[in-house]
Amino acid sequence: MITKLQSICGRGLKPRKLTKICVIVFGILFLLIYTTTSPKGDSHSETDQTRPASTRYAQRTPSRDGIGKIYMGREISQVMGHLAAGWLERPAREREEMPNKLIEMLKLKEGDVVADIGVGTGYIARRISPIVGKTGTIYGVEIQQEMLDILAEKMAEEGITNIKGVLGTITDPKLPPNLVDLAIMVDVYHEFSHPYEMMHNICRALKVGGRVAFVEYRLEDDNVPIKRLHKMSELQVVKEATPHPLSWVETHDDLPWQHVIIFEKVAGE
Repeated sequence: MITKLQSICGRGLKPRKLTKICVIVFGILFLLIYTTTSPKGDSHSETDQTRPASTRYAQRTPSRDGIGKIYMGREISQVMGHLAAGWLERPAREREEMPNKLIEMLKLKEGDVVADIGVGTGYIARRISPIVGKTGTIYGVEIQQEMLDILAEKMAEEGITNIKGVLGTITDPKLPPNLVDLAIMVDVYHEFSHPYEMMHNICRALKVGGRVAFVEYRLEDDNVPIKRLHKMSELQVVKEATPHPLSWVETHDDLPWQHVIIFEKVAGE
């Protein structure tokens, strides 16, 4: 794999740096192919948005941890239900994911509006809460009312008032348009049963210039002890972000198990 990348992207580079360069090259090439093969005009609105969902996804026999639904070559994983909420609060998570370091990477400020998609028990949201402050808001989106009930209970216990639970659907986070400064998905995106539709509606909720952060377990790293379908490569994230009005900004891969891949919304939707 590295040898092939070297022949494409240039020899003499270290594998880690080489992979990073090729991610960017791949994204640019994918975007060029995508836009040049689309009808003239707004490629986002005239192709993907009008394309029937039945042709956007493929179906096969589910693997052990998947649902058998394929999007852009990736089998979508099963969803973790509210009964496993305790795992989100496991003591080892601090060491495994370094959430405070993650929050620093997001470069948030007081007054920001944040959407925590798949907020769960509020593990990440409550760490964001003091940064955005009383003038900021965190919309905690879930598709399970039971998880929102757990969130409300925990926030009440801790006296946190700037986190608002939102009951979304499998295709829509149900957020107002052009409102959000940052949408963050921590170990969540790979579970979306309708990733295209959900990202389309997340992008609608973002302000132009707003950012979206994919936080996923690194598929490239065999030492990350997470089931394969619950991991995503950087290349795959870039590929799946490309149909949307998003521009890649940066990737952080210095957390123990995850990479943080950040995009910015550009004009067009």
